[in-house]
Amino acid sequence: MNNYLNGFQLFLENLDSYRDKFLFLFIKPYWPGKITPNHVTWIRVFIGIFLFILLFWFGIENKFLVIVLFSVGVLTDLIDGPVARGTNRVTEFGAMLDSTADRIIILPIAVYSLFTHHKWLLLALLLVEILNAIASLFYRSKEIYIESNIFGKTKMVLLSVVFVVILIVWPNPPPVFFIYTLWFSLVFSFLSVFAKILELNNKGHIKNKIITKQLNKY
Repeated sequence: MNNYLNGFQLFLENLDSYRDKFLFLFIKPYWPGKITPNHVTWIRVFIGIFLFILLFWFGIENKFLVIVLFSVGVLTDLIDGPVARGTNRVTEFGAMLDSTADRIIILPIAVYSLFTHHKWLLLALLLVEILNAIASLFYRSKEIYIESNIFGKTKMVLLSVVFVVILIVWPNPPPVFFIYTLWFSLVFSFLSVFAKILELNNKGHIKNKIITKQLNKY
């Protein structure tokens, strides 16, 4: 199974590398040095918080404004990683901030668009993100650095595209295909967690012999 997982992971990473190659054409020669990758990521954090306040505190449901803000947030997710790699500014804090920003930008839109008609889907998405957040905090408490993997990135791409579409058709119900796509994104969430567990095992951080023995089978 590990061979299949590694093969699939390599396939997705190769696809993602084309994004880097394209953006590097602009980032390496033209990106302003004073703007760090974390600056870009912080924009996503602030947009997510602002969306939460806008939708749930003030109850402002300006469709155009919400779509624009969310799209800008998604755009920052598209470029902050390549900026970090293209300018040699990859840091552990930046990776942690990136995954946190992803959750912050997705959360208000997920609740806003799914709560009425798709509560179970919303609950599943939230539980997975909560588990991922708890795991990340645990890794950090043990001073274990686990880099974000391509499965988590793929999940974020799926969520971003689907929620943009849902916002465009809102308040009409989204096409069933996109709801199924959100359910399917959970597969990548679990693959991401499983890949991290395998990485922990390979690095010797999992001490339980029974668990280690089972993981080694993969």
